[in-house]
Amino acid sequence: MPNLGATELLIILAIVVLLFGYSRLPQLGRGLGQGIRNFRQGLKDSKDSDESDEER
Repeated sequence: MPNLGATELLIILAIVVLLFGYSRLPQLGRGLGQGIRNFRQGLKDSKDSDESDEER
C-alpha cells in the first residue's frame, strides 16, 4: 500500500469538504468516533463473554 503524502491528504480533505460541506464535518467526525468506540466495546464484550463461557 503506498504512503500518502501531504498533497494527497489535502486533495482527499478537499473532496470530503466538497461532498459533505464544512458544517457537517464535525458531525461526521463525531459519528465516526462513536462508531469506532462502539465497535471496540462490542469486541471487548464479546471477548469477555467468550471467556466466561469457557470457564463454565
